[in-house]
Amino acid sequence: MVQCDCEHLQTFFLFFGKNSFKKMDYPRPCGCKGRRTCLACEKEYNFDEKSFITKYKNLKYYVFCYKCIKIYAGDNVTATIGSHPEHGAQIGIEFPGVFVSPDFISANEENALMTGIDSLPWDISQSGRRKQNYGPKTNFKKMKLAHGTFRGFPEYSEFVQERFKDVPLLADFQTIEQCSLEYNPDKGASIDPHIDDCWIWGERVVTVNCLSDSVLTLVRYTGDPKRYNLPLVESYASQLRSPLASEEQLNGFNDVLIKVPMPNRSLIVLYGSPRYQFEHSVLRTDITSRRVCIAYREFTPMYLKNGESFEKSEPIFQTAKSFWLDEISAQ
Repeated sequence: MVQCDCEHLQTFFLFFGKNSFKKMDYPRPCGCKGRRTCLACEKEYNFDEKSFITKYKNLKYYVFCYKCIKIYAGDNVTATIGSHPEHGAQIGIEFPGVFVSPDFISANEENALMTGIDSLPWDISQSGRRKQNYGPKTNFKKMKLAHGTFRGFPEYSEFVQERFKDVPLLADFQTIEQCSLEYNPDKGASIDPHIDDCWIWGERVVTVNCLSDSVLTLVRYTGDPKRYNLPLVESYASQLRSPLASEEQLNGFNDVLIKVPMPNRSLIVLYGSPRYQFEHSVLRTDITSRRVCIAYREFTPMYLKNGESFEKSEPIFQTAKSFWLDEISAQ
């Protein structure tokens, strides 16, 4: 919902036209559209606080300890990790499906990675972010996949994909999309709660975090069961690496918010229940300085070898083996 005084209302109509409120899906100059907002458009159009932010303030906070794969009551990520293994005599709750590997890349490797990233053009994105996306063309609503202009991945990032092979959880991970996302606190950058699409993106949601520590927020999803193409998960649930939680198990998380630490230079992987039954987000309050993450996605089983749609994805797999040196970065 948008509230505007007369001056804002005039500006709002000039930008969106007479049917302004029906045209919220059109991108604004800042790159946001619909319910996605950044500091610039919030100031311009006086947006109300988002409903999920209001809800989150009333939840019980827990922190995920990646050293013992359990969650503990509290909201101080640093204190929770620092108190391992005693955790102040708290009894933790098992929470499988989240993997965090601190120091996955070195400081020198991070510098090289950022030099490569910043040598290439950025595109504006929603919620104050910028992005660089490398992957096939996808239409989530129509469930259509096309090779498009995909030509592989930038050479500077090849070592990251190679290192996945040293992580047992990712030993057979086949990257088919790589996306760099920049979060700048000056823009109020964030990403709203969501579940990565379940038609095309596979079980493991992989992120390499650079430049600053941050937090991934998880909350049980209780919305439209058809959203995010979630019904398709049933067709490949038997192939998941970690089983989905039962309704009874999920009910224990109804009023819970889980903070997952994302240390600088770390690797984070969501799979199983946290990937499919919880929405994840990065809140504005958890972006204190420039953060760049590199997100990696794999195909769902239907697009893998021996899957019913492999003929559509095979050319993409071939292209995904390529790493190019862009002329801009070579100068």
